[in-house]
Formats: sequence, structure tokens, C-alpha cells
Amino acid sequence: MAEETQQERTEQATVKRRDDFRKKGQVAQSKEVHTAALLSFSMLLWFFYAPVFWHNLESLVAGLWQTAGEFEVTRVSTVHLAAFVTQKIGLLMAPILLLIVVVGFFSSFLQIGWIFTTTPLEPDFSKLDPIKGMQRFFSKRSLMEVLKSLAKVSLIAMVSYSTIRDNFVGALLLINLDLQETVLYLGRVSFLVMIKICGIMIMLGLVDFLFTRWEMEQKMKMTKQEQKEEFKESEGDPHIKARVRSIQHQMARKRMMAEVPKADVVITNPTHIAVALTYIRGEMNAPQVVAKGADHLALRIKEIAREHHVPIVENIPVARALHKVNIGAIIPEELFKAVAEILAYVYNLKGKTR
Repeated sequence: MAEETQQERTEQATVKRRDDFRKKGQVAQSKEVHTAALLSFSMLLWFFYAPVFWHNLESLVAGLWQTAGEFEVTRVSTVHLAAFVTQKIGLLMAPILLLIVVVGFFSSFLQIGWIFTTTPLEPDFSKLDPIKGMQRFFSKRSLMEVLKSLAKVSLIAMVSYSTIRDNFVGALLLINLDLQETVLYLGRVSFLVMIKICGIMIMLGLVDFLFTRWEMEQKMKMTKQEQKEEFKESEGDPHIKARVRSIQHQMARKRMMAEVPKADVVITNPTHIAVALTYIRGEMNAPQVVAKGADHLALRIKEIAREHHVPIVENIPVARALHKVNIGAIIPEELFKAVAEILAYVYNLKGKTR
């Protein structure tokens, strides 16, 4: 047991192991992709929606100020005013909230596909183990999170500083501008900073996505012993074996029955055995058994032969001997003469030669 636990996980995960991880909700999903997608699409929406948003908000505020002098403060009127303002603000924020829901869904769906499991919600008391907690604290994932956070803070700070520095001269002129122009200037600079931050988040999201995939692949890797045990478990299940054999038999039977209409003759017992033969002169050294069966399978072979006008010849000793030949094999040499006589008889009936 000590040797097994010390084995390195060098083998790639099997399909079953991947399915087991997925059922437990352990999938490669990057949070940075969510953040990058949400921030990027929010900025894209805001670029087109901002004029509409500010226009409607300005109209709302102006309307409130115009009616402020006529407003009678009562409990009912205050409730109605609050409901009216909440409704208008809600309509203004609806596109942004809808975007958050849609982007959140698709950023997860495109990473891991459709998955529903309650396993992550089940209590796991092993997480209370302080030793395992320390191991998680000093894991590769923790190190990656620290480096990622430092990279985000550093890059965002550098981009913000450089952008503001480049526009510092313009900021000194704000003292001579009116309020509206000042707000527009600050909005442009802020938008430029956010665009650069989006670029940084997309880059970090890509790096984190690749790392998350790599980390999950490492986590799912198996030891050679685990692979052997899984193979024994799956191969040793009698239900699986029986099901596989059943499917194989069905497929082989369908292929065999498909050859009956192409046969030259079906030789019968007459009721218990039926064997279909094919012979193409110049291509085959001897007639070939393409289908055979006993009892109900023999009846089915004869039914198909009748449907496709394949001659049926009764010959008890030849049928019994041919029933011992494997499907796809040529007939044994001791049956050449008997089968040749049967084929000659069939060809004479059909008026053809091979």
C-alpha cells in the first residue's frame, strides 16, 4: 500500500475519471475569464448606451425638479414618488443587469458546457483538516492567485498612472472650462483607462484559463495502479460484458443477414439448419459460407432467401457439414464435389453460369 500511495500520477485521465470529476463539479473554470468578459462587454455596452442613459437620467432629474414646487408631501405621495423613481432607475439599469446575467451564463457555458450537480453543496468535513488547509494555502493554485493579484494591481496601477500622466496637461485647463465640459473630459479619460484595463484583464484571463486547464489535467492524472484497477472494474462487470456480447452478436447477425440476398444458394437440413453460399468464378478459390443458422435463425435465413428469390436446396448431410464451417470461410475440400453439383443444379435452374 505504501508503494501505491507513493506512485507518481503520470498517466493521462481516462474518460471515466473525467466523467467522475465532472459529476463532482470539479471542472476547469477560470474566474478571470468571467471578470474579463463582464468588464469588456460592459464597456462595449456603455459605449453605445451611455448617451441614452444620461439623456433619460437628465430628463428624469429635470422632471423631478420641475414638479418639486407643486409636490405635496404626504405619506401616499412619497411612496408613489419612490416607486416612480425606482421604476425609472430600474428601466435604465435593466440593460446592464441583463448583460451581467447573459455574460455570466455564457462565460461559464463556453468553458465547461452544461453541467448540473449538487455534489459541491454537500458538506465536506475533510476541509476542516488544518493540515490539508495548510497544503492548499501553499499550493500552486494559491501561488498563482497571489501572482495574479499582484500582476493585476501592478498593471492596472501602471496603466492608470501613464494614462493620467499623458492627459495631465489637459487636466490643468479644466479650471477654465464649464462643468459640462469638465465632466466630458473626465469621462473620456476614465473611458480610456477602462479600455486599457479591459485589455489587461483579457490577457490575464487567457493566462488564467490556460493555467486552470493545465492544473485540472494534472489533478486528474492517474497512477498506473489506478488505471489497472479501473480497467479491471469496468471489464469485470458481468452486466457490461453481457451487454457488449449482446451488441456484438446483434451487429454480427445483421451483417450476416445482409449477405443472404447476395448468396447463390441456401442449403437446408431442411427445418433445423440453413447455410447460405456465394461463389464468384475468377475471384474465389471455392464457395464461401456467408450466413448460417439453426432453428429460428435458419427459418429467418430461408425467409430472406425466398423474399430475394435465392434458390433453396435441401441436402441434409451437406447442410450439417457446412454448418460447422465458420462464416466468411471457404468450404472444406471434401465438400467441393457435393457443393459443385448443387451449384450446377442452381445455375441450370436460373440459366446462368459463373
